Amino acid sequence: MPHSATRRPSPPTRTALTARRRLVAGCVVAAATLGLAACGTASGALQPTAGVSTQPPITIAPTDSRPTDGPVATVAPAPGSDSAPASAAPPAVPKPRTPKAPAGTTAAPHSGTPSAPVTTTPVATTLSGTPAPPPAPVKPGTVIGSTASGGHTVALTFDDGPGPATGQILDLLAQYHAKATFCEIGQNAAANPALVKRVLAAGHRLCDHSVHHPQPFAKLPHDKAAYEISAARDMIVKAGGPGTRVSWFRAPGGGFNADNEQITASLGMSSLGWSVDPRDWSRPGVPAIVSTVQKQLKPGGVILMHDGGGDRTQTVAALKQLLPWLVAQGYTFDWPAG
Repeated sequence: MPHSATRRPSPPTRTALTARRRLVAGCVVAAATLGLAACGTASGALQPTAGVSTQPPITIAPTDSRPTDGPVATVAPAPGSDSAPASAAPPAVPKPRTPKAPAGTTAAPHSGTPSAPVTTTPVATTLSGTPAPPPAPVKPGTVIGSTASGGHTVALTFDDGPGPATGQILDLLAQYHAKATFCEIGQNAAANPALVKRVLAAGHRLCDHSVHHPQPFAKLPHDKAAYEISAARDMIVKAGGPGTRVSWFRAPGGGFNADNEQITASLGMSSLGWSVDPRDWSRPGVPAIVSTVQKQLKPGGVILMHDGGGDRTQTVAALKQLLPWLVAQGYTFDWPAG
């Protein structure tokens, strides 16, 4: 079998070599100008020839796409070149700063997309930092046993007048700049309009205590209770004159029930009870009246006493001791709640 000879490529001609040298020289010049390391094709056909001087390549340092505190990118010239000194660098690009959230808003966590700020609403607080609760209004039908202002205050109330002791009690109250509420019997107010007017002129307030003081009041039928409450109010208003206000109703003996409380509320009045009862109406003695008040009274309390319905000499004598004692204890005088 004949052995096939390997065909060798023929050497390039002189013309081809001259053309190649010219092409390479031109490529080297272009490479030096553009800062390329070599000039050639993917097949490596064009390479710089030995002995041809070329400029060192200019390298570009890799960059980081995230902002940094330093320059974003730096071009590092080769040592010994005629370029700018190695210490010279482009000015640093400052790192972007996240704007602070304005006061009163809460910034949402960064998720790549802007979000609207969440506005916070100030809450009222007490000195301890806890939210302050709103004041509880007095509901119609609730029997009141405290002062309007609360705290270290006291409400003085006098029942069953006006009567012979009313003038003496008014004099004592004026001496200590104390104010009080007078719960008047309708027929007594009608019989003593001058005393009703004096109570109002001294800056005190009025309370309805029924027409006839029937007991047990809670046992009265609806029509009878409605008459006792509404007619007494009308009598007190007539005795006091134009503009007279009656803000409370106190059931005789404290005989409240759902029916008479509703009647009271329908007439625009509040149901008035008490928190301190020295039973002065029973004439237990001046020391007993004074001692009971001093033991039972708490800040914001309502004291029940009487200016009518019988002999009130002990009540007047006890009040002479209680008024300076209340002042010495730091109490201020207030109206009942409602």
